[in-house]
Order: sequence, then structure tokens, then C-alpha cells
Amino acid sequence: MTEDVKADIRQTLQRWLEERDRSWRERFDALCREGLERDLEDGSLLESLAALTPPVTPAPAGPAFEPLLGEGLALLEAAQSQGEVLKRLLEAIRPLAGRSALFVVKQGIASLYTSLGFEGESPRPGSPVIPPSELEAMISGRIHRLDRPGPAYESLLSPLSRFEAESILILPLRLRRRTVAVLLADSGLAPSLDHPNTIRTLLHVAESCISYLAGQKEEDRTSSSETSPGGMTQQLPDPISETIPPPPPVDPKVRANAERSARVLVGDIELYFPGKVEQGRSAGSLYALLRDELDRSRASFVERYGEDLERHHRIFASTVVQQLCGGDPALLGPAPWA
Repeated sequence: MTEDVKADIRQTLQRWLEERDRSWRERFDALCREGLERDLEDGSLLESLAALTPPVTPAPAGPAFEPLLGEGLALLEAAQSQGEVLKRLLEAIRPLAGRSALFVVKQGIASLYTSLGFEGESPRPGSPVIPPSELEAMISGRIHRLDRPGPAYESLLSPLSRFEAESILILPLRLRRRTVAVLLADSGLAPSLDHPNTIRTLLHVAESCISYLAGQKEEDRTSSSETSPGGMTQQLPDPISETIPPPPPVDPKVRANAERSARVLVGDIELYFPGKVEQGRSAGSLYALLRDELDRSRASFVERYGEDLERHHRIFASTVVQQLCGGDPALLGPAPWA
């Protein structure tokens, strides 16, 4: 038997083992998830815990917070652009939350826009976050608030900090019944987030300001086109774009399976090629060093879930950025599908 034949046999066996390993992992994850969902349907544990937990009476918003609310309203009302509204919103809720961040939502992906209170962690604006099911439900309008730590909080916190706070609040910012941004606020080092309703009030005021500015911008465009027909003007878009149509909806179970498969595929690359991954991160050329492995894994993902799903929702690409690049797309280097 020649060395070439032996090498072909080894490669065939390795591919077969990798496929079996991937399949077993996915089956195991699915079984664990199904078992957990069945267990959670039994409310006896929650009832027992509730009986042991003393009721918590939230502190009323006293007069001391009325000036803070007034100052926040003044900040928002003085904003001159949509981007300025977003940044002033965090300034307005600074006295009410230990840490806060805003993520702009485009094509189903939440990207970090700005943050306060995370300076020591060096957050990177633009870091993409693949929404888990509960955050996807908020973006689609099925959930209006999240106030308990969970997958949504963990995913939004990942580009910001490794430290989880005790008390959190996640709210959607909507424009014309579409979620254009997500607000994350938590208590930081404090034991609780004492005035969540005040934060909600400021968010709704920010929505009104953004809606007003969007309408004013549309009026200016109409007026400009009427006064100078045929003329062309260059305009800088606001950070929230209303011209991009929303991507087609994805069944939550399909999306969850696709995200899990993407994590397995990318995890295999990290497991089997640690040297190349480390070298690529250092040089900012992960795709150049792992071109064959990444293209092959992406082809496997697309074969199973379809090119349309990946093109609209970028699940595989975002997983690569999160797992291999630590949230920094620059480390991937130029890739045709990035």
C-alpha cells in the first residue's frame, strides 16, 4: 500500500469522524434542550422557591428623582440628530443605572453603538451580537421588556464585560412599529436597578424624539427636491436607517438549530486548528490562514440551512466573528462572505 493511499484513507477516516462527532454533538444538545424544557414545565420547583422568598416591595420613585427625570427629558429634547438622541439617552439614564449600552438592530443583528460604565472593559463599537430566541422575540415585537438575566443579557453583555450584574433591564427602541435599537441597563456593582420605570419613560421619550427627527428629515428632503428639481445633494445617513427592508422572519426553532450548528462548526475549527487560530488572531489574518476550513464549514452550514438564511441573517459569519475573532471583525481579514 503506497503512502498516498494511506494518506487518503487517513483523510477519509478523519472526515468521517468529524462528521459523526458533529452529528453526535448536535443530537446531544437537542436532547438536553428538550429535557430542560420538559423539566421547566413542572412548576413545583418555582412554587417552592417562591414560598421561601420574601416579597420584595420596590422603592417608590421619590421627589429626589423628579429633577433627574427633568434633566433627562431636557437632554433628549435638545438633540439635533438620531445618533445624538441615542447617546443622550445613555447620559439621561446614567444616574439610574450602573452601566448601559445601546445596540443598533439591522438585518436581525444587534451591533454595539455606544455604552457608558464599561470603559474599563474596552468595549468595541460595531461588535455584532447574534440574538438568542428571547432577544429575537423582543426585536420582532413579541416581548416588550426583559428584566431577568438570561441568554439575551449574556449575548448583549459579551462584547462589553465578563461581569454580570444582579439586576438588569432590556428594552426595545421602536420606530414606526419596528425595533431599530435595543437598550441594555444593569445595576453594575449595586444590588438592584431601583427605578426601571423611569428608564422606560426616558426610552419612550427618545422614541418620540427620533420619530420627530425622522419626519423632519423627510420634510427637508421633500422641500429640497421641490425647490431644486434635478439637483443632487449628498446626505450623511443617520445611524438608524429606515430604508433597509426587514429580513424575512425565521422560525425560532430553525434559528436556534442554525446558531447551534454554527457554534459546533466554528468550535471544531478552533479545536482542531488551535495553532492557526492563534496565529491568525495575532496577525489579523484568520481567513487567509483558515480559508479552506472556514469555506468548507460555511458550505456545510449553507447546505443544511440555505444560502438565503445566511445572506439575510449572517448567522455563520457572526459566529465566526464572535468565537474566533473575539467580536473584532478586523481579525478575520478580507473574506468574500464576511
